[in-house]
Amino acid sequence: MGTNSDDAGQRHVDSRTSQMLREVIDGEPYSAVAQRWGLSRSAVDRRVKTLAVQLTQVVGVDGLQESGAAFVKRLRLHRDAILQALEHFDPGQVGSHRDARVLSPDEVDLGARRVRSRSTRPLHDLALYHLPFATGLRPLEVARLTVGDYLLEDGSVRRESRVRADVAINGRDRPLFFIHRRLDEALGAYLDERLRAGHGLGAAEHWRGLAPHGPLFLGAQGEVYPITPNGGEGQNRTVCRPLLEIYRKIFRQADIPGLCTQSARLTLMSRMYERGADEDQVGLVLGIADRSAVREQLPRPRPELAKVLEELA
Repeated sequence: MGTNSDDAGQRHVDSRTSQMLREVIDGEPYSAVAQRWGLSRSAVDRRVKTLAVQLTQVVGVDGLQESGAAFVKRLRLHRDAILQALEHFDPGQVGSHRDARVLSPDEVDLGARRVRSRSTRPLHDLALYHLPFATGLRPLEVARLTVGDYLLEDGSVRRESRVRADVAINGRDRPLFFIHRRLDEALGAYLDERLRAGHGLGAAEHWRGLAPHGPLFLGAQGEVYPITPNGGEGQNRTVCRPLLEIYRKIFRQADIPGLCTQSARLTLMSRMYERGADEDQVGLVLGIADRSAVREQLPRPRPELAKVLEELA
């Protein structure tokens, strides 16, 4: 293929480029990938790094900043996070993305009001909107949650729950806290709506009348959001495309600059720092094992030395 094809590959991300990135972060040399795809080594290098940059911009890659996407060692170091970002990547957002950022409380509230007024399923969508701000969960993890993850048998909220290993994207169990007033209000109202509609019912006297092992969120007709394979043979990756599309719609309705799942996670990180959490605690809640990856995603604020030392004697 000639130069024109290479240039087009830089402008348009297709399934071939995604596969090239997967091969590179799996450890294959650029030369081997280039030979397989009939491209020059430099063309593969450009395509892979362009896609990596777009992933950091549009979706966010835990522990990887845009500048780090220029180095193949950094890409391989963050392999799992890149693979998960690929699952949530919409090429249509390239060129019009708004960088993920920390949102102010007023912006989060404004987005919630807009979702409530614009959504055709306001209770369902408002609960989904608040969830990543309150917990840091990713869409695929949200799709895997059950009623029993959120509720105790007596119908009260399970304040200290767990992101079970089969729910977590990285396959590692971690703490999950449901201690967010607006989420409680929105999710409680949605579950009441589900009960009235007869969706996912269980024994009337337990778990608010809902089946505890059923999904926490269901489609408009009570259908389960399908989780489907997303990868080649032997690759154990999955995606919930309907819920991803719902989240994109919710964020469009909220119409807040920089709002995406990654910005919700960054906002939660920032709020945790404000309340004195350290990097280990932030990483534990968000499922990021490496302290350096937490720092790279959102460095912990450092006070001025003068303020630290003021009147210590």
